[in-house]
Amino acid sequence: MQGKKFGMKRFFDLVLVLLAGCIFLVPVLLVAVLVRLTSKGPALYWSDRVGRHNSIFKMPKFRSMQMGTPAVATHLLSNPDAYLTPIGSLLRKSSLDELPQLWSILKGDMSFVGPRPALFNQEDLIELRTKAGVHQLLPGLTGWAQINGRDELPIPQKVALDVEYLYRQSFFLDVKIILLTAWKVLRRDNVTH
Repeated sequence: MQGKKFGMKRFFDLVLVLLAGCIFLVPVLLVAVLVRLTSKGPALYWSDRVGRHNSIFKMPKFRSMQMGTPAVATHLLSNPDAYLTPIGSLLRKSSLDELPQLWSILKGDMSFVGPRPALFNQEDLIELRTKAGVHQLLPGLTGWAQINGRDELPIPQKVALDVEYLYRQSFFLDVKIILLTAWKVLRRDNVTH
């Protein structure tokens, strides 16, 4: 039964990623050009992230930070704004920096809905998720924690929401999370920097 549920979720992801790819093709190309024109370095930033069963994968984002920024969660930087590129704040607030993750979904490293992938060095988050069994899930572009606080949540609360999703996951919950995510992105709720 678990395999069937995973197969249906994968099919849903593939259909949605192909649809999103068609819709966002022009914005992706435009953002890539803008990133290159406004700061030195590549348009994409590939970060080491923790995937299903704690395997490491490379996750792309549009680069919103200057080259040489330490590879830590943004809230751990002493002055995050000092590291932003000229359009970095706009990319983050609009969530346009997340669009390249459609590639990770297509590749099977991520799903549309699941816990946000931890950075490879977020040991406290990885440990709590592993103890709770959350590491069994594919990480997501969005998730239950994202629509219930996003950047504002302390790690234990984020993991508690990830656990809630682990036990409640369903097609209808995924659709609800995707719709609420779109609403929150449009309203720019709970977005920092």
